[in-house]
Order: sequence, then C-alpha cells, then structure tokens
Amino acid sequence: MKRFAFLLTLVAGTLWGMIGYFVRSLQSSGLSSMQIVSVRMVISAVIFCVFALLFKRSLFKIKLKDLWCFIGTGVVSVAVFSACYFKAIELSSLSVASILLYTAPIFVMVFSVFLFKEKLTALKIVSLLLAFLGCLFVTGVLGDSGSFNTIAVVYGLMSGVCYAIYSIFSRFALNRGYSPLTITLYTFIFSGIASLLLIDVKPVVNVMFEDMGSVMFCVLFAVLSSVLPYATYTLSLKYIKSSTASIIASIEPVVATVTGAVLFDEAVEFPFGYIGIVLVILSVVLINIPKNEDKICDG
Repeated sequence: MKRFAFLLTLVAGTLWGMIGYFVRSLQSSGLSSMQIVSVRMVISAVIFCVFALLFKRSLFKIKLKDLWCFIGTGVVSVAVFSACYFKAIELSSLSVASILLYTAPIFVMVFSVFLFKEKLTALKIVSLLLAFLGCLFVTGVLGDSGSFNTIAVVYGLMSGVCYAIYSIFSRFALNRGYSPLTITLYTFIFSGIASLLLIDVKPVVNVMFEDMGSVMFCVLFAVLSSVLPYATYTLSLKYIKSSTASIIASIEPVVATVTGAVLFDEAVEFPFGYIGIVLVILSVVLINIPKNEDKICDG
C-alpha cells in the first residue's frame, strides 16, 4: 500500500505541475488571473459539495467560532495565492513561477518558528539559504540578469507566502479536530465565493459557455488542477508521512519546466536555471528530514 501511496503523491505533483497549460490557455481567451481563479475554485467547490452531499455529509459540519480558519485557507490563502501564481505565470515562464511557488515550505518553516514555537535547526537554516540561492539562479539575478522580471518575482514569492499561510490556517483547523477533506471542502467554497465577488462574471460565462468544448475544458481544468490532485494527495497521507509526501510532490516544478519547454517553447537558462531548480528542490528535501539533535536555538 505504501508504493501505491507514493504513486498517488506522484500523480498529485504531476497534475499540479501541468496547471500552467490551462492557465495560459484561459489567459489567451482574455480572462484575468482572478477570473481564472474563479473558474477553478467555483467548479471545484461544486464538485466537492456534490461528493459530500452524496457520500459524506458530515464533512459540512463545522462550528461558527472556527469559521475564521476556513476563511483563512480559502480567502487569505488559496484565492490570493492562485491569483498571484497565475499572474506570475503570465509575466514569466512556467519554471520560474513554479519554483517561486515552491518556496512555500521555507515560509512555513519561518512562520512555524514564531507561531508554533518550533525549533530552529542548522538544517533548516541551510534549507532556507539553499532556497534563496536557488531563487536567485532561477529568476536570473545570478546568471543572465536580462531575464530578471521584478514584478513576476514579487508575484511568484507572494504565491509562495500565501500558500504557506494555507498550511498555517490548516494546522489551526486540524488542531480543532477537522479532517483534511472538510478543510479542503470549505477552502474551495470560500475561495470560490471570494473570487466571484472580485471579478466581472460576464466574461467568464462567455468563455466557459462559448461551446461544449469550452465547458469541458474548464471542468477538466478544475478536476485535474484541484479535485484529483487534492484527493490523491490527501489519500496518500493515510499511508505515508506528510514530509515524505512533500518530497515526492517536489516533482511539480520539474513537470512545470517540461510543460513550459515542450508546449510553450520556454527555455530554461543553462546551467543557472537548472542549478536553481535543483537547489530549491534540495531545500524542500532537507527541510523534511526528521528532527535530529543538531538544534541551535529555540523558536
């Protein structure tokens, strides 16, 4: 069963890495980043709600006093994170946007030191430095400075920060006894509602319902970028540690790089871009190594 769990995590990381294809296609149809977020989240929320109604209605049960946790995951994190990530994809290559997003575990580490009093170790500091150096290589600060796009980098790093915030709010919800599926359900509900309130809906409807092919494309976008990867990743956590799953899912920026190169002719700068990708993924692997005695100070 463990091997099956590894495969599930690999599927999730691969599907997340391919999200750029759908985003680029919808951007070419004239939709803004937030409008694309709305397409993804509203359809995903509907699918999850139908699933919960048919098979597990208990997923809807939450306490009003805990509502802030799900507003945090859905609005503060996922809605804003997705908009920033999609904007970074628009302004840069898929590899740059994906690797900047993948700084999220580093931000989680930093936030956890202050919010949850986690220990700060030498290994974590090394991971932070490797991630920072990797970003410098990938974005072109080191190497070909002509490829550096400040605005794209800001959006990319903001996507990483907001995705990290998702982990923080999720932990608060988990500590209150909510299941990962309940958290995912309400995350999609609130992110869908928030994105709808911030956009002009008419262009979205026009693009979605232009023909049956457009409808199927948008549904496929939600299923392959949200529903299926979240479901497979969550299921894998029943059989393997979250740290192990996180490492396996680091295939995401690799897939994004390949997708950009094959489908959109986006070349990664050699050798600096590849060095940066390896350094960021290595930082994620190191940060998920089980705690040891090499602790240098308390958080």
